[in-house]
Amino acid sequence: MTPHQWLNRVASLIAASLLLASHALAADKAPHQQYPDAAASDPVKLGWMAGSPPPADRILRFDDGSYFRFPAMRWSVSHFRELMPTVNVSRGLGPATSLSRALREDIDRLEFKRLDSGEKMTWSESLQANYTDGIVVLHQGRIVYERYFGALQPDGQHGAMSVTKSFVGTLATMLVAEGRLDPARKVAEYVPELASSAFGSATVRQIMDMTTGIQFSEDYADPNAEVWAHAAAGNPLPKPKDFTGPRTYYEFLRTVKPQGLHGEAFGYRTANTDALGWIIARVTGQSVARLLSDRIWSQLGAEQDAYMSVDSIGTPFAGGGLNTGLRDLARFGEMIRNNGFYNGRQIVQAAAIEDIRKGGKPSDFAKAGYQLLHGWTYRNMWWITHNEHGAFAARGVHGQTIYVDPKAEMVIARYGSHPVAGNAANDPTSLPAFHALALHLMAHSR
Repeated sequence: MTPHQWLNRVASLIAASLLLASHALAADKAPHQQYPDAAASDPVKLGWMAGSPPPADRILRFDDGSYFRFPAMRWSVSHFRELMPTVNVSRGLGPATSLSRALREDIDRLEFKRLDSGEKMTWSESLQANYTDGIVVLHQGRIVYERYFGALQPDGQHGAMSVTKSFVGTLATMLVAEGRLDPARKVAEYVPELASSAFGSATVRQIMDMTTGIQFSEDYADPNAEVWAHAAAGNPLPKPKDFTGPRTYYEFLRTVKPQGLHGEAFGYRTANTDALGWIIARVTGQSVARLLSDRIWSQLGAEQDAYMSVDSIGTPFAGGGLNTGLRDLARFGEMIRNNGFYNGRQIVQAAAIEDIRKGGKPSDFAKAGYQLLHGWTYRNMWWITHNEHGAFAARGVHGQTIYVDPKAEMVIARYGSHPVAGNAANDPTSLPAFHALALHLMAHSR
């Protein structure tokens, strides 16, 4: 197999998988392709990977891309560690923090209007419409709602996809608050290996806010788009002996070319987060996975270890490789809501949280043309709504989210497996549902 043939195979099979899905929120338009609904695509009912061994038509593999074809991917998102190389993100050896429960029976009936059609929908109906795998709602630090569907269980872990970026952005913002990372300095000053790439002349701030001018297309319909080369580089499978392309995330980042000017507009490109991960590793001497464990995960009192997917030399996929338990995702969100204080300690500096919440430049974000996100901005790899509640979010393809509403004292952690990657497919039902719940909890607090 020639290198060109191998790359094409990656593009058609492997890169259409986790690496593809984690790359971007895609275009702000959802395709009209018809898919089986949540009930019909339930991975447990369909019997994926069930049996010893499973039936031949229910076996999923990483190397042929079968594991990320819908509806099979509804099983895979809760079982990535069984299919690909990963690195652990340790919770440490201390006890888990308790999450008190005050479950409510009035949430499922809550009604709101869809953003796209204006039609009424209930909270319960929205979970099925969004192919929700699991959702936890915290109000004033207590679990008021918790549901699991399909392959995800309370003791299981699920792919966070691009929610990973907000974890990496938080780590970088912590380093800025400590004076260890200067957002005004050029990337090449921290990582000289990137001096000849498009990243070298960008500032760390431009990387953190994704306002770099880099040539990185995430048009999955274009076989020559840079997204495929990125996926091939991060693919941990053995490459042909005569393959000459980048073999790791580090090697790929050095090949990124300039396009446009830095600082002119927001452009959501996963390569920025991988570059930030390299900067963080160089500044701290630790991988993103190790630093995440030391600085955040082991401090939260998480119930479970997390883990990250890696490339062929064990580099964590900073742009989308994190997998966690759902309650632990909620714990992280609650810590962020409480200005970095949780489990009896200041885990993230309050100044860092303040810097995240203030958002970026509206004019930069507006140029990206997100039709459903008018008035939003992006800063430190977090999405800021600038609504009347000051809500902000971590967002990942296929429906992954942490939604923090400070005014309502509410945190929503959701994992999903929507057949359409871009959040434009679920935002019409997710965003109004989240805000309606915030208003409901404020009006009917217990």
